Amino acid sequence: MAVMQSRDTRTFIAGEDLSAKQFKFVTLESDGQVDVADSAGENCIGVLLNNPTSGTAATVVISGKVMVESGGTIAAGAAVQADADGNALTAASGDVVMGYALESAVDGQIMAIELIQGGNVVA
Repeated sequence: MAVMQSRDTRTFIAGEDLSAKQFKFVTLESDGQVDVADSAGENCIGVLLNNPTSGTAATVVISGKVMVESGGTIAAGAAVQADADGNALTAASGDVVMGYALESAVDGQIMAIELIQGGNVVA
């Protein structure tokens, strides 16, 4: 069962309509605002906790145990990356690892991960 605990959150401004993007990976853009991840394997600032419209407050988890939507089948313990829709996928060569799956999941499932920062790239 996906739950959150011991998480570190920050508030940013939503750079686009994120009202349907709760539990998705987001990126910090050059204007200081956050957008949903739109490129597989990219480095993200964290996971969106609320569902803000453009220009409003976006609550983002930047580390800790958090829920994220799965974009495919993921095994417990697997390194995860962001896909082009902001979902979690099993990380592959060249992808930035955003965390580790704390449970197995299938496509569309809300799952728990341990979110990390640091730009670790899968070799």
